[in-house]
Amino acid sequence: MTPMTAGRTTAGPGALGWTNPLRDPRDKRLPRIAGPCGLVIFGVTGDLSRKKLMPAIYDLANRGLLPPGFALVGFARRDWGAEDFGKVVYDAVRAHARTPFRQEVWDKLAEGFRFVQGSFDDDDAFDRLAQTVHDLDRVRGTGGNHAFYLSIPPAAFPVVCKQLARSGLSAQDGEQWRRVVIEKPFGHDLTSAIELNGIVNEVFPEDSVFRIDHYLGKETVQNVLALRFANQLFEPIWNSHYVDHVQITMAEDIGLGGRAGYYDGIGAARDVIQNHLLQLLAFTAMEEPVSFSSDELRAEKIKVLNATRLVGPIDETTARGQYTGGWQGGELVRGLKEEEGYDPNSRTETFAAITVEVDTRRWAGVPFYLRTGKRLGRRVTEIAVIFKRAPHLPFDATMTEELGQNALVVRVQPDEGVTMRFGSKVPGSQMEVRDVTMDFGYGTAFTEASPEAYERLILDVLLGEPSLFPVNSEVERSWQILDPVIEAWASADGGPDPYPAGSWGPETANHMVARTGHTWRRP
Repeated sequence: MTPMTAGRTTAGPGALGWTNPLRDPRDKRLPRIAGPCGLVIFGVTGDLSRKKLMPAIYDLANRGLLPPGFALVGFARRDWGAEDFGKVVYDAVRAHARTPFRQEVWDKLAEGFRFVQGSFDDDDAFDRLAQTVHDLDRVRGTGGNHAFYLSIPPAAFPVVCKQLARSGLSAQDGEQWRRVVIEKPFGHDLTSAIELNGIVNEVFPEDSVFRIDHYLGKETVQNVLALRFANQLFEPIWNSHYVDHVQITMAEDIGLGGRAGYYDGIGAARDVIQNHLLQLLAFTAMEEPVSFSSDELRAEKIKVLNATRLVGPIDETTARGQYTGGWQGGELVRGLKEEEGYDPNSRTETFAAITVEVDTRRWAGVPFYLRTGKRLGRRVTEIAVIFKRAPHLPFDATMTEELGQNALVVRVQPDEGVTMRFGSKVPGSQMEVRDVTMDFGYGTAFTEASPEAYERLILDVLLGEPSLFPVNSEVERSWQILDPVIEAWASADGGPDPYPAGSWGPETANHMVARTGHTWRRP
């Protein structure tokens, strides 16, 4: 047994992980370490790469989860040398890394940096990239295992995929693996998503395609599964007999200044509901899988999405809005149409809300309200399960006038944790019941800080662990759910309803839930 093969274990199709050879493979307490491999980033000069990808790679190395010979290759049109690229990575790490900077870790990691200059339609550049990858296999021991991260606009996917195929970079030989990582958006409707999936799958088989939804890498999203299936306390009441409705919210307090090129014409529904919120719904509503293997987990998610349907009529059960200027956080901010680069007549929505139901025995009749928006009251993402009122309250009305409905709220960001709301007696001689909360926070319950989502997801790519990545059928089914809403809004006479910055959306969103006797939570 050579040093390059000691402790090698299989981690999914074609994946190579590295563990202690004396460790019981069933013991999940110890982390799995990526085997020999490299990562090529296209779009390495962009914000995502600088703020998320490069820092995540350093943090993985700092935690000892990357192999000693790990290689990072940047591909861009900039006229950089290897030292220039190293300086860019260094600045990104120092500015955005989660873990403390250690010079010895950096020095070891930087030995594997390479840069290839070129454009996406440049055959010579991709030939140089192929040669660089082969050289890394020889001098760094990457073993022919490479992932290609397409941090680029979807319009560039076809040419890059064709270049990867033409240059032989996508070819897999024996136990070697090649994988591609795709950032959202996965198309802009069902037709384009099917076309995009076809382009990618012509070059990479589906089990080698990893579609990044960074929300699925967050600890609290995964904690939904632990909360439900590891605790007998919740699962018996996680159904329509006890649950009144579910609210899934992703709110941001920032505007869209500087993002006109990406966001205008896309809007909040395509940007967030089609991927993030429908995936959160799937985790919330899915049945218990036989195991947490990728196949079993995906199967249950797909069942939920196949059972999910829009509640109509769309003009009453959905809402869209566009923020106007106003005061937010003590600052006077501009409306979308005053932001640089936006058409004064833009019909792009910055707030979107829809109503869906999951037609299964567990959830029949329970509305799921999904909402997202920019320039809202605060930055927060949460899943709120609101329970039905007790069927009989042996109290006078005055005893429970401040009593609401029981709720279990999973806070995905920024203050990760879980809150329970229930009624409790107010101290004193009178029988008075008032809502109280019981709170669990990751920051106070655990000594170790949660990894960034991209740390988990990049490591899963290198390990070949696909559980947290949507497959073709999930992406296409999500568009099937959302497309009727987009089409109805496009054909409507009016545009999005205005709402002032710092509020919680347009008044039509309140009417949307009020029609069934509900109100939005104020996170």
